[in-house]
Amino acid sequence: MNKFVMMAFAGVLSITMGCTRIETGEVGLRVGFDKQTQMQELNPGSFNQTLIGEVLTFPVRDIAVNLDNVKPQTSDNSTLSEFDLTVIYSINPASAGELYTTKSRAFHITDEAGDTYLMYNYITTLARTAAYKAVAKFPAMESVRKRDEIEEEVSKLVLEALKHEKLESSLIITKVQVRNIVPALSIVETANEAIAAQNRLIAKTKEVEIAEQEAARQAFLSRPANLDYMRAQAELNVSEAIKEGKVNTIIVPHNMTMLGSVGK
Repeated sequence: MNKFVMMAFAGVLSITMGCTRIETGEVGLRVGFDKQTQMQELNPGSFNQTLIGEVLTFPVRDIAVNLDNVKPQTSDNSTLSEFDLTVIYSINPASAGELYTTKSRAFHITDEAGDTYLMYNYITTLARTAAYKAVAKFPAMESVRKRDEIEEEVSKLVLEALKHEKLESSLIITKVQVRNIVPALSIVETANEAIAAQNRLIAKTKEVEIAEQEAARQAFLSRPANLDYMRAQAELNVSEAIKEGKVNTIIVPHNMTMLGSVGK
């Protein structure tokens, strides 16, 4: 009896060890002993034996394509110093079999764990081409603040390419994100110098305005009528100060002669 149980346990163990479970966010395809890929997708949660043939697994949710250090040119023919882009896409699970069996294997990549990312290289190419076209619509110094517009343009161009190949229902673009934009150093330096020169011009213009206003004021005050008014105002101020006991002095009229008489 014990021998029978052990044999049964060994049989179950061998079957279990010879199975692959399709995880959430994946689909699978069976490859038979004859190396032919079956078109029926294997759904998440299913266990599939691999004692005979094999099972390929394909992640289908939120696959991220990262493009780093792309060097697109702007509308003013300046090459960006840095441009990093991420495109996130998903696979329609029902299209996995068709994509794997009918599209070039060069369009896909397989990682060390054995998972195949369908159309990864294809999306990478579309995203790179779209990035070059999108950035070319804006001047270098505007590209940083045009991040949203560039993302929208990349998304639109990629979608147009998918529609052209009738793949818009098989490959779904879920997000486009420009992670980094840095104009060429020479462009930044030129822009900074232009801003500094403009600030210097504003400062000089202000100085000229102040000097002109001061000259006009001095010219106004130097008129004879204004001088008489200022002299009378000064004498009035002194007189008021004497009345208040703040000044001990004698006011001498400005037109008094040396003999004590007051001139006309």
